[in-house]
Parts: sequence; C-alpha cells; structure tokens
Amino acid sequence: MVVPHNALGNSVPPYTEHAISVSLPTWKDTVGYEEGDKRVVDAMQTGYPRFFVHLSIQKLAKICEQKFGTLSERALLLPSAHTAEACRAFLQTRNVSARVVQLTIPNSEYNVPVHAVLLPADDFPIARQFWQHTGHGISSRLAEHCLGLLGRPADIVQPASPPLQPRVPLKKTNRHYAAKPKNGALPVANGNHAEKSPERLEEAEVLEKDYAVYLEERYGRNLNRSDAANAKTALRRRIAGLKDAPGSGETGGSIRGAAVTEGDVFLYQTGMTAIWNAHQLALGALGERKSICFGFPYTDTLKILEKWGPGCYFLGLGLDSSIDELEEILAKEQALHPDTPPVLALFTEFPSNPLLRSANLPRLRQLADKYNFLIVIDDTIGNFVNVEVLPYADIVVTSLTKVFSGDSNVMGGSLVLNPARKHYATLKAHLTKTYEDTYFDEDAIFMERNSRDFIRRVAVIDANAEAVCDLLHAASQSPAPVVTRVFYPKWETRENYEMCRIKDAGRAGGFGGLFSLDFASFAAARAFFDALPCYKGPSLGTNFTLACPYAVLAHYAELDWAKQYGVVPTLVRVSVGLEERGALVGAFESALRAAEEAQHAEVGGKET
Repeated sequence: MVVPHNALGNSVPPYTEHAISVSLPTWKDTVGYEEGDKRVVDAMQTGYPRFFVHLSIQKLAKICEQKFGTLSERALLLPSAHTAEACRAFLQTRNVSARVVQLTIPNSEYNVPVHAVLLPADDFPIARQFWQHTGHGISSRLAEHCLGLLGRPADIVQPASPPLQPRVPLKKTNRHYAAKPKNGALPVANGNHAEKSPERLEEAEVLEKDYAVYLEERYGRNLNRSDAANAKTALRRRIAGLKDAPGSGETGGSIRGAAVTEGDVFLYQTGMTAIWNAHQLALGALGERKSICFGFPYTDTLKILEKWGPGCYFLGLGLDSSIDELEEILAKEQALHPDTPPVLALFTEFPSNPLLRSANLPRLRQLADKYNFLIVIDDTIGNFVNVEVLPYADIVVTSLTKVFSGDSNVMGGSLVLNPARKHYATLKAHLTKTYEDTYFDEDAIFMERNSRDFIRRVAVIDANAEAVCDLLHAASQSPAPVVTRVFYPKWETRENYEMCRIKDAGRAGGFGGLFSLDFASFAAARAFFDALPCYKGPSLGTNFTLACPYAVLAHYAELDWAKQYGVVPTLVRVSVGLEERGALVGAFESALRAAEEAQHAEVGGKET
C-alpha cells in the first residue's frame, strides 16, 4: 500500500484542484502547522476548506477588498445575504464593526449570490471563527466561477447597510481558530511562482487549472451543469434511502427506519453548516434554551452550541454514567421551571470522533420524550449503511464530504427530519419557511457523481478497517504493547453500537472505517505515524487511507482540556480506504515495527 511521497503542503489527493485535505506527512509537520512555523505555512498550497481559504477564494476576496474596502479592511465571502448578516451579527457580539457588499455580475447566466463582509483586518481572525464553525464560506468552485465571469465587465453593489456598532467588550480568542497564514500573506500555489514574470505566472496558472479540469471532467462522469437540479434531487433521494419501485417510476419506501421522503432532506454546503442550521432550527422553532453536547464531538459542534444561543451542558465522556448525570440536570431544571422543557436539544455523534464511542440511544430517546427535547444525531462516522439511528432522532445531520463522497474533492452536508417525531410538523414548517439553497450547482453535481457507489464502497472500507483493527487489537494484547488501545466500535461501547447496527439479511452493517490508537509513549506514537505509508492530513471518510495525530491537529491549543476526556496527545486517528486488504495490513505491520523499535530505543536509553 506504499503511496508515492506526497510533499508537505501538497493537495490530498495530489493534482486535485479542489482537494479537501492537505499533506502533513510527519508529526513534526503537523505541530509546525499548528504553531504557524514558516517552513510549513510557506509550503501550504491548500488545506481543509473550513480552516484554509482556497487560493481562488482569496483572489475573489482581494477583488472585493480593492473595489470597496479600505487599506485596513479585509473581506470574508459568504454565499447569501442571510449568511452575511448572520456573520455580521456574530461579529457585533464580539465588538467588531462590519458591513456587507454584494457581488453582482450583469448578463451572467448564473445568479451569483456572493456577499462580502468587510471588517478591520486586525479582526479578521474573529470572522474566520464564523467561517470555520458554521462552514458557511463560499466554495472554491463558486469562487472560480465568479473569477471566470469577472473576465467580463463586473459591478459590485453596496446596499444601504450601515455597520453594526460594537456593544460588548471583545473577548480573547483561541489562537487555534486564527488564520494560519502570517501577516495576511497569500499562500503561494507553486514555490517557483516568485521567480516568474506576471505573464509566465498567469500562463502557468491556466495550464494547472486546465489540467485539473481535465482530470475532474475526463474521469468524472459528471452531469451537465444545467442538470444541477436533477443532481440535487438525486442526492436527496439517495440520502433519504429511497428505492424506486421496479417498473413504476415511483418512489418506494426508505431503508432508514422511518417513513422519510426526499422532502425531509435538506442540503447544505458543508456538514458543519448542517449542524449549525439544525441548532438554528431548534432555536427558531422551539425557543431559546440551553442544549446538551453528549460525548466528545468534533471540535466545531461544541463551539456552535457554546457561541450561539444561551449555551450548553457538555457531557464529554458520553458514557452510560453520563446519562445518569444528564438525568440529574434534567430533573433539577424541571423542578426550577416546571412549565418549560429543561433543555432544547441533545446533540451527539454516533459513533463519536475520534473516540468511536456510541451513546445509548434508546435510553436518551426515553429522556427526550419524557422531558420534551430534541435529539440531533450526527451519523457521519457510522453512516446509514451501517447503523439505523433515525428512529431515535428528531434530526439527523451528516457530513457528505466524508465517505458519502469519498473522493475528497467536494464539500457537502445534509439535514434529515424524522416524520415520526412529535415536533416534526413545527420543525418542517419553520425550515421550509427559512431554508435557502446555498449549495453551489457544480459542487452538487460532483457530490452526486461521487456518491453513486457509496453503498459498495462502505462495504469494502468496513471490511478493510476491521482487518486492520483486528491486527492492532491483537498487538495491544501482547505482554509489552506499543499500541495500548484501539478505539473502534467493535470494542468501544459495543453494546450501544449493536443496538443500532443494521442486521438485516443481505444488508448487515459493519463497524465503519474510522479508528484511533493510543500508544505506550510519545516516541512510539510518532514513529508509528511517520512510518505509516499512507496519506497524512485532515479529514476522514476518503477512498484512500488517511491518518493524522488527532489531538495535535484539532486541539493543539487545549491539549490538557482534551486529555481529561480521553483525547490524549499521543492519539493517532486513521480513516481506512479502499486499498487491497493484504497490502493495507502489511502497511500497518511495518508501522508497528517502527513503533516497537522506537519504544525499545527509548527504554534502552533510559536503562543506560
């Protein structure tokens, strides 16, 4: 399974213009990325889209800044007036004044919805929090579409929208959520560009773009862009789990455990956008109350619950004992306010990222029915091929970016309402009234193409992951293991996972393609990671194996905080791909040997 060397900062996969991962091939590189090391920052050609602003988006933002900004302002680009105003309101509560302009291009065949939020450059890291947490930023394909249209006469119209004035003291921000590039410098797409003339630079960029388009379209089997509406319909039907009745042309039932239809599925540009909108939906339809974050989630889910609305209760361990704690909170709040539900909604991942723990969903559903709150389940890791969680949820959210797409070249998210739940009519009415489709047509077309073989790919990935985890789990049972724990649903809270795992004849669910490892020492963890011959970088659910030192990448500024919930600094997370199984197992055996050698060297050094 040895992959060709992918240099630091290159896209993952290589030669993919709209890649959603970036190569951080060593532990040292990941630390350097988090610390803003010039060696790493200067090498970055791309990055995960919610953390790294794609070069095309930066170019379009520069146009808006030059047209309507001052020398001290920067622009954050969003896909609608509503999201731009939401960003402006977010900034206002953080003592930042901002204004909104809209990009309009006369005579274009496609309505360009791009809005720029202009704000002081010194406060741009705060605006980046909105971009990161909500996932609302425009996509790189939309930016490139706009740049192409701007080859013709363009205009930028500034509506009558005065800056909101600051009203609260500015809070100190977490350095982890600041923009990575230093001094506002744009990352260079090619290390040799600085030596080229402007004419040669432009020519090189055109050639690179043409080659990327060729690769995507030649092998992409894409629909024509005029068929975007059909692509979105196909996506909603696929996510709803619908099957066509043979010969009838009409929709059959859903395989998701509830009578969901394509009308209950709503598409968003990222998975985090779906989560943000699920929270906004609950707040708007049912009123403002605290929510619950159950289990240790991916970092931005917790940030959404903390930074919008009245806050949340965080039960980070996500174990059955945590439900006992939850019951105490609910009973206490109910006693204080008997006429209103004690909480708004409970958010949980099934299973969780990165510890692969599964909540006791039947027990949580009983509490939700008793105390009248919503359950929002993120099934990205489990996915509906493996687990049936919709019957326990009011809302299911999914990052389509991950295994549903698999190709690591397009973002997307979905929100599904369960028609069997008490609040369905209220939620559906509110969402129908407020929903806006900000999913760019070309992104939807690529997502539809990528997801056609989703079910087949999941089966292969599940089997590959189980084979690798069996190897690593056996190694963890040795007398002096270098791998001390394998976090995988087969061994983590398995009884809870099994309550939702699909066991139908001919459609048995697996344990998913994600797992995490802990090690006996930092030396062993680092040696294992550096020696593992696969792609390294952020994201998961890719068709190829992808690894990262998770705590370093996601919680570098708060390692001690994460550690108290079991997310230790030595944790390595692995997303297994479609590679040949024997080669895949062999790759992990070689990484284990490297870890053992590093561990022996460290122990031998201490003894001498």
